Amino acid sequence: MTNITLSVPEELHKKMKMFSDIRWSEIARRAIEERVKDLDVIEKIASKSKLTKEDAEEIANKIKKGITKRHNL
Repeated sequence: MTNITLSVPEELHKKMKMFSDIRWSEIARRAIEERVKDLDVIEKIASKSKLTKEDAEEIANKIKKGITKRHNL
């Protein structure tokens, strides 16, 4: 498995420390995995679609906003 470095604001880091029993790397991994799955779906739809690239990007942005709202990111 590959490692990445993630930067978070200091205030968020302080709050995260209050919940030291939570595996934050797992939370981040799942969020990234979910986003990649969503992007894969978008790519598949876009590749078979007559939509323009701009149309596809607009749809992707709406989906991303929905995901962000759902996961409170």
